[in-house]
Amino acid sequence: MNLNPMHQFEVFKIGPEISLGDINLSFTNASLFMTISSVLILFLLFFGTKKKELVPSKIQLITEMSYTFVAKMMNDTAGSGAKSFFPFIFTLFMFVLFCNMVGMLPYSFTVTSHIIVTFTLAAVVFLGVTVVGFAKHGIKYLELFVPKGVPMALLPLIIIIEIISYLSRPVSLSVRLFANMMAGHTMMKVFGGFVISLGLLGGWLPLGFSVALTGLEILVAFLQAYVFAILTCIYLNDALNLHH
Repeated sequence: MNLNPMHQFEVFKIGPEISLGDINLSFTNASLFMTISSVLILFLLFFGTKKKELVPSKIQLITEMSYTFVAKMMNDTAGSGAKSFFPFIFTLFMFVLFCNMVGMLPYSFTVTSHIIVTFTLAAVVFLGVTVVGFAKHGIKYLELFVPKGVPMALLPLIIIIEIISYLSRPVSLSVRLFANMMAGHTMMKVFGGFVISLGLLGGWLPLGFSVALTGLEILVAFLQAYVFAILTCIYLNDALNLHH
């Protein structure tokens, strides 16, 4: 058993190597667990909505709670005008949540512990919100970088700060998710290594820490999916309503 805590984040190809010029398109363990997460979401939604009973089954209840949770979150942060973007926000939330939760299973792979995955998701959000902002407001969308009531002397500095803040959104959004998932899984592997190293007699204390960390990491997995989705809603609200 490899006790190196960073070994769990290693990406390796599954099956034959597929290349397109200098681009490696091989199917990897990361691809596998993204596929597994997507399939689990489809199964949940399919069987949760197949039979709409007055007294819902457990799977129907989970599906309805997921729908209601995301719908309320969107309504509270982005307003009723963002309803048309519900499928995107719901898909984003469920994908991040399931990738996080699947990564908690033994011998699995945590897709969201890799910055390339989280940054790609954040970049899609950033570009999508920017397109929505310009599509709705045109050049007036640039007023987002000019806060009202700022003295003219400070305006150039404030505009630069606002632009840097806006451009840093995909970085902060992706690093927050990636760092939390990577740090949590690293700590779990470290304490798990202590349990094995200290043996049956001396491993009780690190085992207790491992159990506590597992519970905490499950909570973090949900919270990070929630934070990722709600920040997306806040950015969408800025684009739709041009709050500045």
